[in-house]
Amino acid sequence: MNIKTKIFRIIPMMLLGLIYSCSPSVKVTTDYDHSANFGEYKTFAFYDLKAQEGQINQLNVDRITKAIRSELINKGFTETTTNPDLKVNAITILKNKTSVSANTDFYGYGGMYRPYGYWGGGGAMMGNANTTFNSYDYVDGSLIIDIVSSKTGKLVWQGIGNAQIDSKPDNPEEFVGNSIKKILAGFPPGLAKK
Repeated sequence: MNIKTKIFRIIPMMLLGLIYSCSPSVKVTTDYDHSANFGEYKTFAFYDLKAQEGQINQLNVDRITKAIRSELINKGFTETTTNPDLKVNAITILKNKTSVSANTDFYGYGGMYRPYGYWGGGGAMMGNANTTFNSYDYVDGSLIIDIVSSKTGKLVWQGIGNAQIDSKPDNPEEFVGNSIKKILAGFPPGLAKK
C-alpha cells in the first residue's frame, strides 16, 4: 500500500471522528448499594414516568422509557407489572446557562510578560492590548436513573448522565438511546468487568 492510498483512507476516518466529536458528550457517574445482591434481581417495572412541566415533553418521556426498557431486557431482566424485583424511575433536570470567555490579543511593539521578566520589544512594556468577551447560551442537561428495590423501597443503584446541549440533537431518538446505553453500562455492578 503506497502513502497516497494510506492518506486517502485516513482522511475520511479523521472527518468521521470530527463529526462525532461535535455531538454532545455525555459524562456519566454511578453509585450503588454495595450490600445489595444484584444477582437476585430478575424483574423490573417503571414508576409512572410523566412529562415534567418546563423540563421534558411526552415524546422524550417515551424515548427514555423505551431506551431503558431495551437496555434492561438486553441485560436479561424481564418487565412485569406483578411484584417486580426493581422499580425504575427517570428524572431530567435542565438548566439554562451562559458561558463567558475572554480572549486578549497583544499587538504593537511591546513585549510579553513571563514569570522571569519581560521578553521581546527591547524590554519595553506591552503595547496595545485588546480583550474581547464572548458569551453563548446552552442547556445543562442531566438524566438521573434511579433503580429501587421493591422489597425494601430503598435506592440500590443510581446513574447520572450529564451533557452540555448547545442545540437540539438532529436525531433525538438516537441521542437518548446512546445516552441511556452509556448510563446503564455499569448496571448491574460488576457486569461490565466480566
